[in-house]
Amino acid sequence: MKGEAAGNSKTHPYQVLLFYKYVDVDAPEELAAHIRSLAAELSLTGRVIVAHEGINGTLEGTVKNTEKFVVRFFPDARFADVQVKRSAGTGKSFPSLSVKVREEIVGTGFTDEEANPRVSTAPRISPEELRAWYEEERDFVVVDMRNNYEFASGHFKNAVEPGISASRHLPLKVEKLEPLKEKTVVTVCTGGVRCEKMAAYLMHKGFTNVRQLDGGIHSYIEKYPGKDFLGTLYTFDQRLTMHFGGEREVIGKCHLCGSASEDYADCAEESCHLHFIACADCRDAEGRAYCSEECRMALV
Repeated sequence: MKGEAAGNSKTHPYQVLLFYKYVDVDAPEELAAHIRSLAAELSLTGRVIVAHEGINGTLEGTVKNTEKFVVRFFPDARFADVQVKRSAGTGKSFPSLSVKVREEIVGTGFTDEEANPRVSTAPRISPEELRAWYEEERDFVVVDMRNNYEFASGHFKNAVEPGISASRHLPLKVEKLEPLKEKTVVTVCTGGVRCEKMAAYLMHKGFTNVRQLDGGIHSYIEKYPGKDFLGTLYTFDQRLTMHFGGEREVIGKCHLCGSASEDYADCAEESCHLHFIACADCRDAEGRAYCSEECRMALV
């Protein structure tokens, strides 16, 4: 379903669930085992990370079985208020099921003093409020906390990109955001899990008026397809990108020739594997793409 509208998941045979929550988990191994067992029983695939600081997951299966997962898992008092985001799946968005215990549900490397959303984080702004801000031309700045290659295929109008290639790199780029310290800043990411922690980090760094988009970009474009968010939303699964319809333009550009494209590739040079946008004309007969002439010539 790469590049296609996600639409209403209930009209498709498969569905993808996206969810997270920062909450104290005393026994992450035990919780991971429960999720693994339940997901396997329902023939779900995807990735779930469990840590002492919470859960972060994306699961795919039939609509019937994903809804069974919601009914059976989320009554847990720790997760009863989780906002579960749904989109249409393909049945092959993930190759398998992976449920792992990690130190963090997002790999930032922040200490609890620097950012601990379980204790304190930025106030949320709803998609409806943000839409109103755009319509009213309010004075605010959207800071996109996703990786630079995600930003390339789609982002909010006038959004600021810190230029990070991994969440843990934000401290290296925060100086770039210094001019925004007294501005109204809205942090955004795909589903909310990254921008929630990064909003807390900005507050720790002295940013005075930080908000986070509730439910992330996914929730916004589901409610307002084709409005304010330009292009398409990058996904960390086999779909690669998705949107919910509406009038929109392709803003992604081929890394090699600059033509409009939303098709991603990994550099075919074995020592590189850079992830980038590559149009059909810049691929070889086998569909492979090389991020540079140096990588292409490495095989010669």
